[in-house]
Amino acid sequence: MRRTLAFFYRNRWLFSRRVMQLLIIAAFAMELPEGGYFAQGNLSSSTWFGIGLTDPYIWLQSLLAGAPLGKSALIGMLIVAGLYALFGGRIYCSWVCPINLLTDLSYWIRQKLHIKSNFTLSKNLRVAILLLSLLLSLLSGKLAWEMVNPITQFQRELMWGSMTGAMVLASIFLFDIFVTRRGWCSHLCPVGAFYSELGRYGRLRVKATQSGACNGCAECIKVCPEPHVLAPVVARKADLVTHGDCTRCGACLDQCSTGALAMSLNLKRAGSFKGIPVVSQD
Repeated sequence: MRRTLAFFYRNRWLFSRRVMQLLIIAAFAMELPEGGYFAQGNLSSSTWFGIGLTDPYIWLQSLLAGAPLGKSALIGMLIVAGLYALFGGRIYCSWVCPINLLTDLSYWIRQKLHIKSNFTLSKNLRVAILLLSLLLSLLSGKLAWEMVNPITQFQRELMWGSMTGAMVLASIFLFDIFVTRRGWCSHLCPVGAFYSELGRYGRLRVKATQSGACNGCAECIKVCPEPHVLAPVVARKADLVTHGDCTRCGACLDQCSTGALAMSLNLKRAGSFKGIPVVSQD
Protein backbone atom coordinates (compact mmCIF):
# COMPACT_ATOMS: atom_id res chain seq x y z
CA MET A 1 0.00 0.00 0.00
CA ARG A 2 2.80 2.38 0.92
CA ARG A 3 4.57 1.70 -2.38
CA THR A 4 1.37 2.36 -4.30
CA LEU A 5 0.83 5.67 -2.54
CA ALA A 6 4.46 6.61 -3.15
CA PHE A 7 4.05 5.81 -6.86
CA PHE A 8 0.99 8.02 -7.15
CA TYR A 9 2.72 10.81 -5.27
CA ARG A 10 5.79 10.65 -7.52
CA ASN A 11 3.48 11.00 -10.52
CA ARG A 12 0.90 13.29 -8.93
CA TRP A 13 0.99 15.86 -11.73
CA LEU A 14 0.52 13.21 -14.40
CA PHE A 15 -2.41 11.59 -12.59
CA SER A 16 -3.99 14.97 -11.86
CA ARG A 17 -3.91 15.81 -15.56
CA ARG A 18 -5.36 12.47 -16.54
CA VAL A 19 -8.24 12.84 -14.09
CA MET A 20 -8.99 16.31 -15.45
CA GLN A 21 -8.87 15.19 -19.09
CA LEU A 22 -11.04 12.14 -18.50
CA LEU A 23 -13.59 14.14 -16.51
CA ILE A 24 -13.88 16.64 -19.36
CA ILE A 25 -14.39 13.83 -21.89
CA ALA A 26 -16.94 12.18 -19.59
CA ALA A 27 -18.83 15.46 -19.18
CA PHE A 28 -19.62 15.46 -22.91
CA ALA A 29 -20.39 11.74 -23.04
CA MET A 30 -22.31 10.93 -19.83
CA GLU A 31 -26.03 11.57 -19.63
CA LEU A 32 -27.65 13.10 -16.59
CA PRO A 33 -30.36 11.04 -14.81
CA GLU A 34 -33.00 13.59 -15.79
CA GLY A 35 -31.74 13.68 -19.38
CA GLY A 36 -29.17 15.75 -21.23
CA TYR A 37 -25.45 15.99 -20.54
CA PHE A 38 -23.18 17.77 -18.10
CA ALA A 39 -21.66 19.62 -21.07
CA GLN A 40 -23.16 20.15 -24.50
CA GLY A 41 -21.30 20.76 -27.74
CA ASN A 42 -17.56 20.21 -27.96
CA LEU A 43 -14.35 21.94 -26.94
CA SER A 44 -14.75 24.43 -29.78
CA SER A 45 -18.07 25.71 -28.46
CA SER A 46 -19.82 24.27 -25.43
CA THR A 47 -22.34 24.95 -22.69
CA TRP A 48 -21.53 24.04 -19.09
CA PHE A 49 -24.40 24.31 -16.59
CA GLY A 50 -26.01 26.96 -18.74
CA ILE A 51 -22.81 28.96 -19.30
CA GLY A 52 -21.65 29.16 -22.91
CA LEU A 53 -17.91 28.90 -23.58
CA THR A 54 -16.21 29.53 -26.91
CA ASP A 55 -12.68 28.60 -27.93
CA PRO A 56 -10.87 31.90 -28.78
CA TYR A 57 -9.13 30.37 -31.80
CA ILE A 58 -12.46 29.18 -33.19
CA TRP A 59 -14.04 32.55 -32.43
CA LEU A 60 -11.28 34.35 -34.34
CA GLN A 61 -11.73 32.05 -37.35
CA SER A 62 -15.48 32.67 -37.21
CA LEU A 63 -14.92 36.42 -37.12
CA LEU A 64 -12.62 36.29 -40.15
CA ALA A 65 -15.02 33.98 -41.99
CA GLY A 66 -17.82 36.49 -41.55
CA ALA A 67 -19.99 34.24 -39.40
CA PRO A 68 -22.61 36.01 -37.26
CA LEU A 69 -21.30 36.23 -33.69
CA GLY A 70 -23.66 37.10 -30.89
CA LYS A 71 -23.00 38.61 -27.50
CA SER A 72 -23.06 35.19 -25.80
CA ALA A 73 -20.27 33.91 -28.07
CA LEU A 74 -18.19 37.00 -27.30
CA ILE A 75 -18.70 36.64 -23.56
CA GLY A 76 -17.91 32.92 -23.73
CA MET A 77 -14.73 33.65 -25.67
CA LEU A 78 -13.62 36.33 -23.22
CA ILE A 79 -14.14 33.99 -20.26
CA VAL A 80 -11.99 31.27 -21.83
CA ALA A 81 -9.36 33.69 -23.15
CA GLY A 82 -9.14 35.43 -19.79
CA LEU A 83 -8.55 32.20 -17.88
CA TYR A 84 -5.86 30.98 -20.26
CA ALA A 85 -4.21 34.40 -20.39
CA LEU A 86 -4.05 34.39 -16.58
CA PHE A 87 -2.82 30.86 -15.99
CA GLY A 88 -0.92 30.21 -19.23
CA GLY A 89 -2.46 29.39 -22.59
CA ARG A 90 -0.85 26.04 -23.16
CA ILE A 91 -2.33 24.69 -19.97
CA TYR A 92 -5.08 23.81 -22.45
CA CYS A 93 -2.67 21.46 -24.23
CA SER A 94 -1.74 19.38 -21.20
CA TRP A 95 -4.84 19.60 -18.99
CA VAL A 96 -7.78 19.85 -21.40
CA CYS A 97 -6.93 18.69 -24.92
CA PRO A 98 -7.84 15.00 -25.46
CA ILE A 99 -5.14 14.64 -28.14
CA ASN A 100 -2.59 14.91 -25.34
CA LEU A 101 -3.73 11.48 -24.12
CA LEU A 102 -2.73 10.08 -27.50
CA THR A 103 0.55 11.95 -27.91
CA ASP A 104 1.68 11.12 -24.36
CA LEU A 105 1.02 7.45 -25.13
CA SER A 106 3.05 7.79 -28.33
CA TYR A 107 5.92 9.30 -26.36
CA TRP A 108 5.76 6.51 -23.77
CA ILE A 109 5.87 3.82 -26.48
CA ARG A 110 8.71 5.65 -28.22
CA GLN A 111 10.71 5.63 -25.00
CA LYS A 112 9.99 1.98 -24.27
CA LEU A 113 11.04 0.92 -27.78
CA HIS A 114 14.13 3.17 -27.65
CA ILE A 115 13.21 4.84 -30.92
CA LYS A 116 15.76 7.54 -31.67
CA SER A 117 14.51 8.89 -35.01
CA ASN A 118 13.89 12.60 -34.72
CA PHE A 119 13.11 14.29 -38.02
CA THR A 120 13.91 17.98 -37.70
CA LEU A 121 10.90 20.28 -37.88
CA SER A 122 10.88 23.99 -37.17
CA LYS A 123 8.62 25.16 -34.36
CA ASN A 124 7.73 28.04 -36.67
CA LEU A 125 5.84 25.52 -38.79
CA ARG A 126 2.90 25.46 -36.37
CA VAL A 127 2.83 29.26 -36.41
CA ALA A 128 2.72 29.16 -40.22
CA ILE A 129 -0.17 26.67 -40.07
CA LEU A 130 -1.95 28.96 -37.59
CA LEU A 131 -1.59 31.98 -39.87
CA LEU A 132 -2.60 29.93 -42.91
CA SER A 133 -5.77 28.71 -41.18
CA LEU A 134 -6.74 32.29 -40.36
CA LEU A 135 -6.05 33.43 -43.92
CA LEU A 136 -8.07 30.55 -45.39
CA SER A 137 -10.94 31.33 -43.03
CA LEU A 138 -10.91 34.92 -44.28
CA LEU A 139 -10.77 33.93 -47.96
CA SER A 140 -13.15 30.97 -47.91
CA GLY A 141 -15.75 32.13 -45.41
CA LYS A 142 -15.37 28.81 -43.57
CA LEU A 143 -13.66 27.71 -40.36
CA ALA A 144 -10.58 26.34 -42.09
CA TRP A 145 -8.96 24.54 -39.16
CA GLU A 146 -12.21 23.17 -37.79
CA MET A 147 -12.64 21.17 -40.99
CA VAL A 148 -9.64 18.99 -40.05
CA ASN A 149 -9.28 19.68 -36.33
CA PRO A 150 -8.12 16.42 -34.64
CA ILE A 151 -9.63 17.56 -31.33
CA THR A 152 -13.08 17.68 -32.91
CA GLN A 153 -12.32 14.43 -34.75
CA PHE A 154 -11.47 12.81 -31.41
CA GLN A 155 -14.84 13.71 -29.95
CA ARG A 156 -16.66 12.56 -33.09
CA GLU A 157 -14.78 9.27 -32.93
CA LEU A 158 -15.89 8.73 -29.32
CA MET A 159 -19.51 9.67 -29.99
CA TRP A 160 -20.15 8.22 -33.45
CA GLY A 161 -17.16 6.10 -34.45
CA SER A 162 -16.05 8.36 -37.31
CA MET A 163 -13.70 6.55 -39.70
CA THR A 164 -12.17 9.86 -40.76
CA GLY A 165 -11.49 10.67 -37.14
CA ALA A 166 -9.85 7.29 -36.59
CA MET A 167 -7.53 7.82 -39.55
CA VAL A 168 -6.51 11.31 -38.39
CA LEU A 169 -5.82 10.11 -34.86
CA ALA A 170 -3.88 7.06 -36.07
CA SER A 171 -1.73 9.30 -38.27
CA ILE A 172 -0.83 11.55 -35.34
CA PHE A 173 -0.17 8.54 -33.12
CA LEU A 174 2.23 6.90 -35.60
CA PHE A 175 3.85 10.19 -36.56
CA ASP A 176 4.78 10.90 -32.95
CA ILE A 177 6.17 7.39 -32.45
CA PHE A 178 8.22 6.88 -35.59
CA VAL A 179 8.95 10.28 -37.15
CA THR A 180 9.83 12.82 -34.48
CA ARG A 181 9.61 13.35 -30.72
CA ARG A 182 6.45 15.24 -29.73
CA GLY A 183 5.98 16.04 -33.40
CA TRP A 184 2.32 16.99 -33.40
CA CYS A 185 2.01 19.13 -30.28
CA SER A 186 5.43 20.78 -30.43
CA HIS A 187 5.80 21.36 -34.17
CA LEU A 188 2.53 21.13 -36.10
CA CYS A 189 -0.54 21.94 -34.03
CA PRO A 190 -1.76 25.52 -34.60
CA VAL A 191 -3.94 25.35 -31.48
CA GLY A 192 -0.78 25.07 -29.38
CA ALA A 193 0.77 27.97 -31.29
CA PHE A 194 -2.32 30.10 -30.65
CA TYR A 195 -2.46 29.36 -26.93
CA SER A 196 1.29 29.86 -26.61
CA GLU A 197 0.82 33.45 -27.70
CA LEU A 198 -2.39 33.97 -25.73
CA GLY A 199 -0.82 32.79 -22.49
CA ARG A 200 2.70 34.10 -23.01
CA TYR A 201 2.43 36.19 -19.83
CA GLY A 202 0.42 33.68 -17.81
CA ARG A 203 1.13 33.84 -14.11
CA LEU A 204 1.17 30.13 -13.26
CA ARG A 205 4.86 29.32 -13.58
CA VAL A 206 7.37 26.56 -12.97
CA LYS A 207 10.09 27.99 -10.76
CA ALA A 208 13.34 26.97 -9.11
CA THR A 209 13.08 26.62 -5.35
CA GLN A 210 15.35 28.55 -3.03
CA SER A 211 16.73 25.41 -1.39
CA GLY A 212 19.60 24.91 -3.84
CA ALA A 213 18.45 21.31 -4.27
CA CYS A 214 19.22 21.03 -8.01
CA ASN A 215 22.01 18.51 -8.65
CA GLY A 216 22.39 19.29 -12.36
CA CYS A 217 21.01 15.94 -13.58
CA ALA A 218 18.82 17.64 -16.23
CA GLU A 219 16.22 14.85 -15.97
CA CYS A 220 13.55 17.55 -16.00
CA ILE A 221 14.65 18.69 -19.45
CA LYS A 222 14.60 15.11 -20.76
CA VAL A 223 10.91 14.64 -19.95
CA CYS A 224 9.72 18.16 -20.79
CA PRO A 225 7.53 18.31 -23.94
CA GLU A 226 9.15 21.69 -24.70
CA PRO A 227 12.71 21.32 -23.33
CA HIS A 228 13.82 24.79 -24.37
CA VAL A 229 11.51 26.42 -21.82
CA LEU A 230 13.43 24.89 -18.88
CA ALA A 231 16.92 25.55 -20.24
CA PRO A 232 17.30 29.07 -18.72
CA VAL A 233 16.31 27.79 -15.27
CA VAL A 234 18.66 24.80 -15.37
CA ALA A 235 21.46 27.04 -16.68
CA ARG A 236 20.83 29.49 -13.80
CA LYS A 237 19.89 32.33 -16.13
CA ALA A 238 16.36 32.62 -14.70
CA ASP A 239 14.56 31.52 -11.57
CA LEU A 240 11.30 30.65 -13.30
CA VAL A 241 9.99 29.62 -16.71
CA THR A 242 8.68 32.56 -18.71
CA HIS A 243 8.36 31.09 -22.21
CA GLY A 244 4.84 30.82 -23.63
CA ASP A 245 5.48 27.27 -24.84
CA CYS A 246 5.40 25.86 -21.29
CA THR A 247 2.34 23.61 -20.99
CA ARG A 248 2.31 23.54 -17.16
CA CYS A 249 2.08 19.75 -17.41
CA GLY A 250 4.20 19.24 -14.30
CA ALA A 251 6.30 16.47 -15.87
CA CYS A 252 9.46 18.21 -14.69
CA LEU A 253 8.10 18.36 -11.13
CA ASP A 254 7.23 14.66 -11.15
CA GLN A 255 10.69 13.82 -12.49
CA CYS A 256 12.68 16.01 -10.08
CA SER A 257 13.64 13.85 -7.11
CA THR A 258 15.33 16.66 -5.18
CA GLY A 259 12.45 19.13 -5.03
CA ALA A 260 14.38 21.75 -6.96
CA LEU A 261 11.30 22.81 -8.97
CA ALA A 262 7.83 23.97 -7.96
CA MET A 263 4.69 25.39 -9.57
CA SER A 264 3.33 28.67 -8.28
CA LEU A 265 0.88 31.41 -9.18
CA ASN A 266 3.02 34.53 -9.44
CA LEU A 267 1.07 37.76 -9.85
CA LYS A 268 3.93 40.21 -9.36
CA ARG A 269 6.97 39.60 -11.54
CA ALA A 270 8.01 37.93 -14.77
CA GLY A 271 11.03 36.26 -13.24
CA SER A 272 14.74 36.94 -12.84
CA PHE A 273 17.65 34.84 -11.67
CA LYS A 274 18.77 35.72 -8.16
CA GLY A 275 21.65 33.48 -7.35
CA ILE A 276 19.82 30.20 -6.94
CA PRO A 277 22.63 27.64 -6.50
CA VAL A 278 22.90 24.60 -8.74
CA VAL A 279 25.23 21.85 -7.57
CA SER A 280 27.23 20.16 -10.31
CA GLN A 281 27.52 16.38 -10.50
CA ASP A 282 31.19 16.55 -11.53
